[in-house]
Amino acid sequence: MKALLTLAAATVIGMSGAAVAADFKPAVVYDTAGKFDKSFNEAVFRNGAEKFVTETGIRVREFEPQNEEQREQGLRTLAQRGQSPIVAVGFNMASAVTKVAAEFPDVQFAIIDSVVDLPNVQSMLFAEHEGSFLVGALAAMVSETDKVGFVGGMDIPLISKFACGYEQGVKYVTENAEVFQNMTGSTPAAFGDPARGSELAKSQIAKGADVVFAAAGGTGIGVYQAAKDEGVYAIGVDSNQNYLQPGTMLTSMVKKVGVATYQTWKDAEAGNFQPGIKVFDLASGGVDYAIDQYNEALITDEMKTKVEAIKADIIAGKIKVHDYTATMSCTY
Repeated sequence: MKALLTLAAATVIGMSGAAVAADFKPAVVYDTAGKFDKSFNEAVFRNGAEKFVTETGIRVREFEPQNEEQREQGLRTLAQRGQSPIVAVGFNMASAVTKVAAEFPDVQFAIIDSVVDLPNVQSMLFAEHEGSFLVGALAAMVSETDKVGFVGGMDIPLISKFACGYEQGVKYVTENAEVFQNMTGSTPAAFGDPARGSELAKSQIAKGADVVFAAAGGTGIGVYQAAKDEGVYAIGVDSNQNYLQPGTMLTSMVKKVGVATYQTWKDAEAGNFQPGIKVFDLASGGVDYAIDQYNEALITDEMKTKVEAIKADIIAGKIKVHDYTATMSCTY
């Protein structure tokens, strides 16, 4: 088993801080893509673990499983060592969390993107469809062909939730637009296949797509490279990926898994850990679109005003974004 890693404290803490650090022992188990995947896991690391260490001086124990079996092993080892809360990154961790959390009822667990119905587990869900609606609207605004693309990772309802929200946003702006959609595969390996991502993106571009949104983890790296090579726009996902291909990345649909992780630890540190389902949506700042120095020249003031108005209408309930997972259909 790969050794457990410890994040070093980024600041010097006083005696009282040291006492708190000794009593509070948070941990995280990343998915097999690893914490430097430039996407989902890295958002947890950068905006969750790293931020928590820097601001509190409290160490976070980490584990990066190399295969499916090590997910459960890592969770159990951390629980045995008294770590709590333990954050499990991704829906693939659900069965492992279900088993280990039942074995350690006094340990607090949290899981991202899945529901585990146990009294010591917090299930963190996100309104991916709402954030995807925003980037879909932006895609339609810049498209000159009224044809855009979507490349998903593993063909599961969660990724279809991104695709459906994106399609709704595109067609909200341009009703007759075409949205090409492809999933990369049917196993978790679909999130780590940039060559296939590039191939799928190029096939959509060949059909006229001039913006391609990837919700595919590491596979998206190939999508972004293909977009750059073909002179079209791409849209990143989960982390702010605008920096990966400046000038090509129109925006990123940021899913603030790191912020959610950080908040779970902060709540638990204060004695306010809440099991059950916790939803992070547009209204709570759990999802959004990204504008920074890498893409601000691509998004005009007029476009930003329109997207912000759409965002406000979604939050106010004036625009209802259909959630694919509610009906397992993108009928809206």
